[in-house]
Amino acid sequence: MNDIVERLPLLREFSEDQIEVLLPLIEETTYRKGEVVFKQGGQAKYLYFVLDGEVSIRFNPDDGSEITVADVREGDIFGWSAAMGSQMYTSGAICTESGHFFRVEGENLKTLCQEYPETGILVLNQLAGVIAQRLRGTHQQVVELLHHGLNGHRSHQEAHQYGQEETDG
Repeated sequence: MNDIVERLPLLREFSEDQIEVLLPLIEETTYRKGEVVFKQGGQAKYLYFVLDGEVSIRFNPDDGSEITVADVREGDIFGWSAAMGSQMYTSGAICTESGHFFRVEGENLKTLCQEYPETGILVLNQLAGVIAQRLRGTHQQVVELLHHGLNGHRSHQEAHQYGQEETDG
């Protein structure tokens, strides 16, 4: 049990009894570099915990090119659509550095919350903290993309307006 707590910092606030309840739900898995963990729009089945390796979370908007939302590494969590009751993943995940992961089925987490509400609340609070941190990072990334896009658009307009040609270098 100590090995799992050491490998999964999220569990450090859990009691031994709570960890005993969670252990049967945790599966260990591996992914190789380049392997798709899940696709955007795919069934949201698992919540993942990164033990080692790296995964790129990517969003493909209908009207643009793919955006890397986050790169998750050791100690991070991804695939939280499965834990939040969503039927589909809102982004895709691809392994960018081979690694080991724990995963838990979202349905099993839902059952855990019903049968062990105190443990469920602790799990949800931990997930809420991770989600809030990710959203702060995503917010900054969107601001930077918009700023870059607006500046690039303005530069193109100005160059066109004054008869200048734009070059890539």
